[in-house]
Amino acid sequence: MKTVIHAGLLVLTAALAMAQTPILSFTATTDNVSGAHESIRIDVLRWSTVAEGDQLLAAWNLTAPPATGGRGRGGRGRGAAVDPAPDPAAVDNDPSSGGGRAGRGGGRAGRGGRGAPEAPRPTPEGSLKVALGAAPTVGRLWSSEVAGYSVRFAARLAEPDGSERIILITDRRLGAWNDLWKPAGTDSPNNYEFSVVELHLNSHGEGEGKVSLTGKIVADGAAKTFGLENYAALPVVLKNVRRK
Repeated sequence: MKTVIHAGLLVLTAALAMAQTPILSFTATTDNVSGAHESIRIDVLRWSTVAEGDQLLAAWNLTAPPATGGRGRGGRGRGAAVDPAPDPAAVDNDPSSGGGRAGRGGGRAGRGGRGAPEAPRPTPEGSLKVALGAAPTVGRLWSSEVAGYSVRFAARLAEPDGSERIILITDRRLGAWNDLWKPAGTDSPNNYEFSVVELHLNSHGEGEGKVSLTGKIVADGAAKTFGLENYAALPVVLKNVRRK
């Protein structure tokens, strides 16, 4: 019964998303992945605002404030999926820490078997994943999969010669639930839980696209966006890209 309900929700979600009118669409065919020759459509509902881009960049650079949920010391009430490292001053001044610096008498975490372990330090990837989960949906990427992928960031960068770059970030990794997007080359896949898609189009709206399935992500603070490191060396994953 749960499986039937889950499948029904996916179909409903897809239907609702398709009902929204995109401002721009692209078609493409997959290449250099296990599910090659798949027909792909990307619908852009709107472009991300500067403020939305700044929020994601701050998350990647680990300069964004913690997620909401209160300002209690010692990690109480923070509610962030990836908490910042514990504040030593908060431990020193918190009476519950054992009354004194470093938790004398065995109060420090890990000493004498008492106290909570330190929270893992945040990473750019983990922080961006949390921020993407809170960002609005600005587009969808469709394939033969039942449900599409929510695009949580979409940016358009025009070049002087009339060409353009399109940057899209999905809130989950392409192929997270199947092998359709498994890289076909010898490069090892990365562990990003989201995907960055970078399209390079000429003045006629035709070109190619590459994805962060194996490539590394870089932030472009000047352009207020992201991109793929060493784009030219990465395999083409979306070929015959055309703007509609």
